[in-house]
Amino acid sequence: MNAMTDDETLDRQLREAIPYIDDDGFTARVMVRLPAARREPRWVRAMILIGLTALGSGVAYLLSGGGRFVREGMLQLSNFPIWMLLVFAFGCGLVIGAFAVIVAIRKTPEVRDLARLRF
Repeated sequence: MNAMTDDETLDRQLREAIPYIDDDGFTARVMVRLPAARREPRWVRAMILIGLTALGSGVAYLLSGGGRFVREGMLQLSNFPIWMLLVFAFGCGLVIGAFAVIVAIRKTPEVRDLARLRF
C-alpha cells in the first residue's frame, strides 16, 4: 500500500469494503447464548435520585445553621451597586455561552477534524 494515500482515497476504500466478514454463524450463535439484559424501571432510579437529593439538601440545611447563610448572602447581594450586578450577569452569560459553543463544536463531526476544513 502506498504510504502517501490521501484521506479521500482511504475513506472511499473503507466505504467500498465488504461490511461483513462471513464467520459461519459464529456471531449469531454468540448473540443467542447471551443472557437477556435485565431492565429496571426508570422510575426506581428517579425516586432514588430524588430521595438522595432531598436527604442531602436537608443535611446541608441543618449543618449550615438553618439556612442563615442564604439570608446573609441575599442581604449582601442587595447592597451591591446595580452596575456590578449587571457586569456579573453579563460575565455569567459569556461563560455559559462560551461553554455552549465549545460543546456544539465538539459534537459537530465536520469541525472535529480541523485539517479537513476548507476556508
